[in-house]
Amino acid sequence: MEHRIEKIKKQLHSQSYKLTPQREATVRVLLENEEDHLSAEDVYLLVKEKAPEIGLATVYRTLELLSELKVVDKINFGDGVSRYDLRKEGAEHFHHHLVCGECGSVEEIEDDLLEDVEKIVESDWGFKVKDHRLTFHGVCRKCQADSKTNTALSS
Repeated sequence: MEHRIEKIKKQLHSQSYKLTPQREATVRVLLENEEDHLSAEDVYLLVKEKAPEIGLATVYRTLELLSELKVVDKINFGDGVSRYDLRKEGAEHFHHHLVCGECGSVEEIEDDLLEDVEKIVESDWGFKVKDHRLTFHGVCRKCQADSKTNTALSS
């Protein structure tokens, strides 16, 4: 974790920002809960456990700054809540997500599935792609299996 914090500190410094104690507390919470796609409120509640003096507005400002600097990606899975996802180390693009409409689970796809699509967009439309995001909405394996089990039981 310390290695990632040091890299984020360098990213901030390269843009003339400092990794203040408040920002570091926020980054640590994001790192400790990297798989969870936390909302700003979730981050705030976890930061408050470590540093009760940090306010909600500070956490919001920190998340917005980290988003602007592409340390985190701000995402919305269609439920009206912005969530924050740390960019993977060395990732050029946002990673993709599978969102289950039944149980709400979110799985990540690390592979860049859109390289060919980017090339087509750039060549055919003359549009320089800087980033992209892809979210699939559907039903996860577990919910599909549960549904089959329930259907079989009720037959």
